[in-house]
Amino acid sequence: MADRIRVGVVGAHAERGWGRHIHLPALQALDDVEITAVAGTSMAGARAAAAVWGAGKAYDDARALMADPDVDLVTIAVQLPSRDGLVEAAIAAGKHVYSEWPLALDAATAERFEAAARAAGVRHAVGLQSRHHPEVRLLRDLLAQGLIGEVLSVTLLYSLSTAEVWSTRYAALFDETKGVNHVAVVGGHSLDMFQYAVGNLTEVSATLATRIGQVTMEETGERIEVTSPDQIALHGVLESGATASAHFMTGGPRGDGFRIEAHGRAGRLVLVSSDDSLVGPRFTLTHETANGAPAREVPLPDAYRPLLGTPSPVSNVAQVYADLVRAIRTGGDFAPDFATAVRTHRLLDGIKTSARTGGRVRLV
Repeated sequence: MADRIRVGVVGAHAERGWGRHIHLPALQALDDVEITAVAGTSMAGARAAAAVWGAGKAYDDARALMADPDVDLVTIAVQLPSRDGLVEAAIAAGKHVYSEWPLALDAATAERFEAAARAAGVRHAVGLQSRHHPEVRLLRDLLAQGLIGEVLSVTLLYSLSTAEVWSTRYAALFDETKGVNHVAVVGGHSLDMFQYAVGNLTEVSATLATRIGQVTMEETGERIEVTSPDQIALHGVLESGATASAHFMTGGPRGDGFRIEAHGRAGRLVLVSSDDSLVGPRFTLTHETANGAPAREVPLPDAYRPLLGTPSPVSNVAQVYADLVRAIRTGGDFAPDFATAVRTHRLLDGIKTSARTGGRVRLV
């Protein structure tokens, strides 16, 4: 393997998109990776992206990029509805893989990807980078250290403002069959972050509702029917025995973002975000003791400073890359990987099953 991990990016764009604004600066910030190749839907677009991304090679066929012997790691930065076969193709080509979230439409497919990657001996990452928010990591450690004693219950609230006029590029968001709706994207990112901090759910009961039935397409003025839920409510039990609940509220002119509360025998920890951004908010962590003293903000120790100095989605994604590269070189443990994705997809599948049947679902 070369001194630097050579990355090929499928879904690179010269001007827009998550890849352009998040993956590109994250990769450019790391010394031990280089962007070797990019792939787009046309050769003209790929060449334009290569110039922006600093890649020496451009492809209009993702599988040709994956066959390039100068590529060690393939980043798949295209949305799930346009990703058919790409994860499997990268694994079959013997490449390490970083796939954006959601990894798949369901847990069974994610399990197949994880098994294939394990059999091929390639390392894998999934874009569930919100667990790398510094205060989320600090909350996890303070709970593990017993700062508030035995944890009795935990709650997650997330409110997000949403428009009712959207570009046609986002039409799949409102189709429950496409895998990029609020359950998958809002629920997936948030619940992985939540479980990383407080522990995994072992069972769940859920309600899903669609309260905004139509949205307008900006380019055409067409009104389309919304089939994906915009309200997600659930409760369950953690591995520790603590009760847990979450409510995702989307729609309306404004939202307040995240509020995570952990109640323990000896106090309470509360994590609150500065805005309603799903993946890029700033957080404040406060601690209340059992003696009735006022809540105090918990300062962030230097050890929790983000990789790139400032909390941001770019820094969180860079941390995923840095950890993945280390795992490639050393064979050490790594997360978030496809096994992380499988666990999160199982939870989302359980939420949908519970909402459909009205019953409680035991999670594997």
